[in-house]
Amino acid sequence: MMGKGVVKKVVKRKLTTLTLLVLFLFVILLVSLIISGIIAYFLISIGILAPLIASRFPVALLFMLLVSLITATMLAIFGGDRFLRPLRELTEATKEIASGNYNVQVNNIRAREIDSLASSFNIMARELSRVETLRSDFVSNISHEFKTPVASISGFAKRLKRSNLTNEQREYIDIIISESERLARLSSNVLLLSNLESTEKNTEQAIFHLDEQIRRTVLLLEPQLQKKEIDIIIQLDTVSILANEEMLRHLWINLFNNAIKFSPIGGIIEITLKQNGGNCAVSVSDQGPGMDEEVKKHIFDKFYQSDRSRATEGNGLGLSLVKRILELENGRIRVDSEPGSGTCFTIELPIRR
Repeated sequence: MMGKGVVKKVVKRKLTTLTLLVLFLFVILLVSLIISGIIAYFLISIGILAPLIASRFPVALLFMLLVSLITATMLAIFGGDRFLRPLRELTEATKEIASGNYNVQVNNIRAREIDSLASSFNIMARELSRVETLRSDFVSNISHEFKTPVASISGFAKRLKRSNLTNEQREYIDIIISESERLARLSSNVLLLSNLESTEKNTEQAIFHLDEQIRRTVLLLEPQLQKKEIDIIIQLDTVSILANEEMLRHLWINLFNNAIKFSPIGGIIEITLKQNGGNCAVSVSDQGPGMDEEVKKHIFDKFYQSDRSRATEGNGLGLSLVKRILELENGRIRVDSEPGSGTCFTIELPIRR
């Protein structure tokens, strides 16, 4: 049972930003005046400033003001850096959120208004992280469940094609097979991208010949090349690299498919591999329609397709996969393109042997 005594709770109220700013300026002025006074007292005690005050007081006053100004400026530089540090941390955290990293939190801050902003930011980051997790799980589950019926439709359609059908019926069956295969590729790419986005570090690495992998990928895409009568010009240095072989295979498939997709019938695709010290560079050039600056800003966005007339040839995930794989492999990609002049993708990878 509680007595009549009242238990007092000490509540630590955070200072407002305005109060902190006023205190900060007050301390700067106080310290600068103290330092100026000490310097003036020292100069008077050794007999330098006393005659100057007696004969030329304005000069002495100007000297003291100059000392105060220099002192206050130095204190403002060093003290202001500490005062503005929480805002810089909040700015960096905001950039992390913008880049897709939702697992970022900022520390508590003494100023009431900034601390309230930081708390709201942390709540937003946690909610975005939760929504991203739900989205990723949903996409992964749907894509996984989606693959089986699509594969069944494609298999049954191919079986029906063997029967005695009219030309019109065969045409419909071909459409079903083509569209079901496209949906199967979409499902596979969504699953792969979801897995890559949930991967923080690339651990499965091995040494292999990158030039041989590129040649095998080109052979794998030979049917698509023959369909559009595209010629391939290959110039590959012999390069051994330490990397995730499976992930890089997906990278080349998507990058080469993109070049084939936008190449005209009878066009030429050039693929080069050059080693430069501890890095290697792979360039893929096509003779497609090219891109303007606005398109280049979005080509790595998920499901982005600049040319809607080619939407049935892809799903807008290929370059997103390329970008994510390069992030895990500590690589970089550069795009050189102008409307009507084709496109060149340059991949830079560390060899790390």
